[in-house]
Amino acid sequence: MHQVALSLRFPMDVEQTLQGITEAVVAATPAIDHASVSLTAKDGKITTLAPTDDIAVRADELQYELGEGPCLAAVLEEPVVQVDDIRTDLRWPVYGPRAARDFGIGSQLAFQFRAEPHVRGGFNLYSDQPHSISIEDRQLAMLFANLAAAALGWSRQDDTLHRALETRNGIGQAIGIVMERYQLDPDRAFAFLVRTSQAGNIKLHRVAAGIVADVAAKAR
Repeated sequence: MHQVALSLRFPMDVEQTLQGITEAVVAATPAIDHASVSLTAKDGKITTLAPTDDIAVRADELQYELGEGPCLAAVLEEPVVQVDDIRTDLRWPVYGPRAARDFGIGSQLAFQFRAEPHVRGGFNLYSDQPHSISIEDRQLAMLFANLAAAALGWSRQDDTLHRALETRNGIGQAIGIVMERYQLDPDRAFAFLVRTSQAGNIKLHRVAAGIVADVAAKAR
């Protein structure tokens, strides 16, 4: 995941970055088989970006067509939508059975995100098996959803260039410090930063800045 986080740099190819994020969440999260990003346009139309495969595209488009489904619920209403068995969930009586029958989908997870200015979207995750998405899967997937939101937000705000670069560089420096201090590889060092962020309810870039500042102070 640290490689995905460090890819948030300028100049940014947002489509390539999002594609890397959706592919990474499928590779890193055992229960997730397909992923995509839904994004609202200024006219209110919802489109799909960075699908990992045709199943994700078709499932997204079916939800747009029917006007129901976890993807739409996340984009328009709820911060997090989890469906343990899409075939029997009564919230989406038309979409659910069709998704199970036509695409082999068993369960779904969707996160809402807002990436200013005026950007709202959903991070859509699909599993081929019902009752397969664990709490751990959900927590890990949420990190990737946050990366997708950051990529979209930064790509649309030129005035965030300096802040984005500072954030990226600070996280990279902190990863290096943690690697040396605890003899960890890059992925485990990044995971350490994430756990520290979650445990203290502190934003990741602030955790990184604190580690870098502490080392700098001790070096004086």
